[in-house]
Amino acid sequence: MSHPTKGAARDSGFRRRYGASPLHLLLTLACFALALYAGIRLLRGDTIGVAIWFVGAALLHDLVLLPLYSVTDRAAQLIIRGRTATAGSMPRASVNYLRVPAFVSGVLFLVWWPLILRQGGNYTAYTALSADGFLARWLLITAGLFVTSGIVLLVRTWLRLRPERDEARAQARARKATK
Repeated sequence: MSHPTKGAARDSGFRRRYGASPLHLLLTLACFALALYAGIRLLRGDTIGVAIWFVGAALLHDLVLLPLYSVTDRAAQLIIRGRTATAGSMPRASVNYLRVPAFVSGVLFLVWWPLILRQGGNYTAYTALSADGFLARWLLITAGLFVTSGIVLLVRTWLRLRPERDEARAQARARKATK
């Protein structure tokens, strides 16, 4: 039977050198192995086409999408922060209630854009399902995400301000009692 502190000392030495637990290293290596397997399977077919697609996707992201959503995020921060904010002030956490639903909606659009924009081609022939309604569903999901995010913001704001309201009520009662 081993002593419990010896194993802990060995683990802390590994953790000190590597920076995380051995499980983290194992999972990272497994992810790399899975990515390598997927890359080999993907490149087995049209290698040039896949390489062009990856380079094109990286360029599209870096040259078009990154500046676009960076400017949009800055605009949202300025709107939420107000015109009185200074350039060096920190953004309010409430901007995240716009970021999250916008991000999820953007990912859904990125995945389903051919069907949302009715450019699905042979979708019905391949799946025997109708390609109609994707735009309406995406808009409903997007609206639902923003409404849910707004409700969460309102509830959290209400809960955060509740101690202040309770204190104000207690002070008002104390003033009435002294009169």
